[in-house]
Amino acid sequence: MSKKAQFALFSPQAGQSWHQLEERAHRCEKLGYHSIWLVDHMWTRGMPDLDHHECLALMAGLSAKTEKIRIGTLVICNSYRNPALLAKTLATIDHISNGRLEIGYGAGWMDEEYKAYGYQFPSMGTRLKMFEEGLHIMKAMFTEKRATFKGRHYSIEEASCNPKPVQQPHPPITIGGSGEKVMLKLVARFADRWNCPAGYESFEHKFNVLKQHCKDVGRDVNTIDVSEQLLVCIGKTDEEVEQKWKMAQMLKPFVTTGIKGTPKQLIEELRKRMAMGITTFTIFFSDFAPPPTLELFASEVMPAFA
Repeated sequence: MSKKAQFALFSPQAGQSWHQLEERAHRCEKLGYHSIWLVDHMWTRGMPDLDHHECLALMAGLSAKTEKIRIGTLVICNSYRNPALLAKTLATIDHISNGRLEIGYGAGWMDEEYKAYGYQFPSMGTRLKMFEEGLHIMKAMFTEKRATFKGRHYSIEEASCNPKPVQQPHPPITIGGSGEKVMLKLVARFADRWNCPAGYESFEHKFNVLKQHCKDVGRDVNTIDVSEQLLVCIGKTDEEVEQKWKMAQMLKPFVTTGIKGTPKQLIEELRKRMAMGITTFTIFFSDFAPPPTLELFASEVMPAFA
């Protein structure tokens, strides 16, 4: 697995029209970003009246409208869709994109959303068990001729998923989360990439826990790509950076693990992150990624890692 740095845009679809999202994806593609990542929510927390498109429909639309950029979601909530149907939908999107799908997958957390849409909101332990069964089903659907799985929460019998995904054996599965007892163990068993969410206390500690889980299941940790959900505050001058950083203070928990600086300073910060073992950066720009910010980062920072 390549250990070259990859720069992705974390792009929650809050308040954006379809045309704005399409334009953003095209711009990122043109500028050489590795991928663009949506969120799986029905609305933006605290701002339910903002427009907020559904992520799987958006992924399919963006897949049809782009050519090179990879398309993912941080992260699809297992609770909202039957996992066998989800696998079928994702295999279809992989075909629409001609093999550019990234699968970000998680156990779900936004309780008010569950309640509003009539979903049960079981305990964290139960949601994690359901997520684990979802992972088994998804992999079976992608790789087996007819998939059968009998779990406590989900069962499938002789389920076919044709056509299989373009990417073999399946599109890369990213698991986002840093729970040490269960989530990181699931990363060790099932994931192609681990995305460490913003706001952690010690990345080194979390990574060491993952390494131990990999050892326990007999997996080489180097076969897992490590990504970080990273707030980036970029400016052309120190003054601009400081001004933007003041505004970024409301972006919790992102700001606690974020980085700031001019392009030159950010190159140094990112090199430190790479020395910690991170190779993919899903970047949440502190100013919500207007075109000049996307362009400044792509032209002044990304070439240092080419």
